[in-house]
Amino acid sequence: MYTAQIMLSSIEDVRNFVNLTNQCDFDINLTNEKYKIDAKSIMGVFSLDLSQPVTVEVEADKAEAFMEKLKVFQPKAK
Repeated sequence: MYTAQIMLSSIEDVRNFVNLTNQCDFDINLTNEKYKIDAKSIMGVFSLDLSQPVTVEVEADKAEAFMEKLKVFQPKAK
């Protein structure tokens, strides 16, 4: 399993992230302390508290290329 912390701080970020996830043929989930949702569902993504980073979970053997594309969503250091 692959995991990464990401920040979706705008509607455009959410749209781009969901478009990216829908290009994959494996399951991708987003989690926070309380919920685990399907990352391919734009309504599901918007149901999370996006003011905080969320965790992406990928249960696939060959998801390195997808994980590399997630770097644009990594939280910025303060």
